Amino acid sequence: MMKANDIRQAFKDFFASKQHEIVDSAPMVVKNDPTLMFVNAGMNQFKDQFLGQKEVRFPRVANSQKCLRVSGKHNDLEEVGHDTYHHTMFEMLGNWSFGDYFKKEAIDWAWELLTDVFKISPERLYATVFEGDSEDDLPRDDEAAKFWNAYLPEGRILNGSKKDNFWEMGATGPCGPCSEIHIDLRSEEERKVTDAVELINQDHPQVIEIWNLVFMQFNRLDSGELKPLPAKHVDTGMGFERLCMALQDKTSNYDTDVFQPIIQEIASISGKTYGKDEKTDIAMRVVADHLRAVAFAIADGQLPSNNKAGYVIRRILRRAIRYAYTFLGQSEPFISKLVKIVVQEMGDAFTELKKQEDIVTKVIHEEESTFLRTLETGISLLDKKMKKLKQNGSNVLDGKSVFELYDTYGFPTDLTALIAKENGYTIDEKGFEAEMKEQKDRSRSASKMETKDWTILNPSTDVTFKGYESTSIKSHLLRYRKIKAKGKDLYQLVFAETPFYAESGGQVGDTGYIEIDGQKISIIDTQSENNLTMHFTKELPENTEAEMTLVVSESKRRQTEANHTATHLLHYALRKVLGEHVEQKGSLVEADRFRFDFAHFEKMTREQIEEVEDIVNSLIQQDIPLNEQRNVEMKKAEEMGAMALFGEKYGDRVRVIQFGDSVELCGGTHVSATGKIGLLIVTVETAIAAGIRRIEAITGKKALEMVRKQQHELAAIGALFNNQKNLAGAVEKLQEEHTQMQKALEEYAKEKAMSVKNDLLKQKEQINDINVIAAKVDVDNAGHLKDLSFQLKNEVDNLFLVLGSAINGKANLSIMISENLVKEKDLHAGNIIREAAKEMKGGGGGQPFFASAGGKDPEGIQNAIDKALTYVK
Repeated sequence: MMKANDIRQAFKDFFASKQHEIVDSAPMVVKNDPTLMFVNAGMNQFKDQFLGQKEVRFPRVANSQKCLRVSGKHNDLEEVGHDTYHHTMFEMLGNWSFGDYFKKEAIDWAWELLTDVFKISPERLYATVFEGDSEDDLPRDDEAAKFWNAYLPEGRILNGSKKDNFWEMGATGPCGPCSEIHIDLRSEEERKVTDAVELINQDHPQVIEIWNLVFMQFNRLDSGELKPLPAKHVDTGMGFERLCMALQDKTSNYDTDVFQPIIQEIASISGKTYGKDEKTDIAMRVVADHLRAVAFAIADGQLPSNNKAGYVIRRILRRAIRYAYTFLGQSEPFISKLVKIVVQEMGDAFTELKKQEDIVTKVIHEEESTFLRTLETGISLLDKKMKKLKQNGSNVLDGKSVFELYDTYGFPTDLTALIAKENGYTIDEKGFEAEMKEQKDRSRSASKMETKDWTILNPSTDVTFKGYESTSIKSHLLRYRKIKAKGKDLYQLVFAETPFYAESGGQVGDTGYIEIDGQKISIIDTQSENNLTMHFTKELPENTEAEMTLVVSESKRRQTEANHTATHLLHYALRKVLGEHVEQKGSLVEADRFRFDFAHFEKMTREQIEEVEDIVNSLIQQDIPLNEQRNVEMKKAEEMGAMALFGEKYGDRVRVIQFGDSVELCGGTHVSATGKIGLLIVTVETAIAAGIRRIEAITGKKALEMVRKQQHELAAIGALFNNQKNLAGAVEKLQEEHTQMQKALEEYAKEKAMSVKNDLLKQKEQINDINVIAAKVDVDNAGHLKDLSFQLKNEVDNLFLVLGSAINGKANLSIMISENLVKEKDLHAGNIIREAAKEMKGGGGGQPFFASAGGKDPEGIQNAIDKALTYVK
């Protein structure tokens, strides 16, 4: 039986023998593509080649690509773990042809690999071909059917609908018919009972699609029209986990050696046995699947967070934690202990896992600790809501409350439903869904961007960046289109040459203007998409075909590149001070400031921060010139000691930026010499995740402004102390005097409270066998009012206490009731105070034995006290 690692290698070796270049998997986390957060198909990293926007270096390519899918027709997060073959993170084995071979070779080689190399019985294989579509005026793909006829009888070549057998990159772009290969993994007896033809594309767990061969022939325009592509391409994708299931003669992906080592480790740590109980089996599959997804995402540079890609990763991890908590009895961090087995099983094929193991483990551990506390908080809040339901005689938890638990506290909805059910309640699912839909609609509305088709003036997509040499050049428009973003009409312009830097690598996009025939148009942002540099404007040039002058905002560019260069020097200094384990994990470079995220496991001391500042400022003072080298072979760059960032995809040739001993791969803009940075000051050092620290800093003019502001503030403080030489000593003395005064005031307040308490004890009277104290009192704050109430409760039995006080022009009310009276007399301080507070134009609430309220009208305090007393009279 072939092991998973051998199967992956056999695939690569086979296509290498067919003259394919075997390339590494791209990072699973997508950068510089607004249409994707994660790689969800093997072809994503070749998108620019398919669109004709990037040079094709290798006409034939193959690899195993890490993918993540959590929504859409291919996956649903909530179903993962419940069946045998759906996953969040998976590997896609694929081979590609960029204008080289087409349908015949793709089909021939697919058949050869499956039957000759992997020895799959031909009797178990079926193929589907596109049946045609009258709406798009597309005929059946008879060409693919003809090639399949060489291997399969007519009865096992099936027609497939547009939904299943016509692949599209999106609403627009390259598309074409596809041919799916399905495999029947059922036993001989089952195959005799039902023909597999009836089960294909019917979600049968043992009759499954194993490989999809996509033949890109067309380009879909925004209008919906299909036009033939000038060069035809092949894009294939085979699910690695499903292939392993077929070759290892298993009935579930989770029974293969892709997952079993992880599942057995889960079983060992949790004390459960896989295969004995359906609920614990599902939980183990969920944890095993989600752990892989989260580990790879973190290794590729994506930390869990509350927005965008980070939110997806946090959501996946929290689902795993919840299953471990509910069904595996894990109330302490557990999933982080499993990272080691994932690295052991997959680290050789994906070396980034080995290199990032410590970070991955610490981030997951921190996330687990935080979310387990969230679960405790959520359960406590849910208990309170259920008690309220009981008081109101209801057995349905409203959708708004369910959504609040989910949205505000991160409490899983299905766990809310489970706990509610165990206590005899149900949840209003429709109400929850309505709240969820409303939130999604708001989110979509805020982020929606509509695009029109490009108006192409020149078919070339060869955009040349001239911004390293100049901030002002003359150029011509290649294409433009109108877009609507957040309800506003904008234009995206693409020029043949541009000095404008598109946002990338943490550096913000340039701004500036276009000038043409006296018309000046502001460029408000510059972004990169599909290898095109897009300039955003609010209006379109009147003459789109004339030569235009493109001018970058000089001051913003210079400040931004000073900050970008400072990130390189800071990275170098951090490694000097803290150690070689420090690695950049992200950055944001703007004109006014920058932030720099890096791997480190503890808070930096003030001395360490100052040492880093000293090293950077020393490098600035040395005025080290920029040594920029373009088109350097990756191997040579590595030999130079250039730092490469995890989660970034580098080509075979790279740009190397060097300032002395600081050597990095970088495409951003930089100062010509370090002296132009002027000065660096670290303003913030903090943690943003387990094992990840963040530094925020300013340079140049902004740093000088900060120093001057602090000097002015220090001078002003000094003047207040008559410019004493030992200003710190004078401030310290003042603080000591303040502390002594505070203590004296506290003592006075205690004595005052004791006097007030004694006076109140004298006012005690009996009403219906209840000791009643009701009065207006003079206290300094609401806290003293509460303390007074609890002191009296401890000294008086059968107490019904109502105290009112005017504090800082506001009305305050406190009600305390002995516990025995709450039970015997059915009294509830929270309910009473809600009614009484209306007399003060206020509101409040609390527990049955104690409640407090505030109001706008101090004149109503006595009426509020009288109202409360009606409940015992």
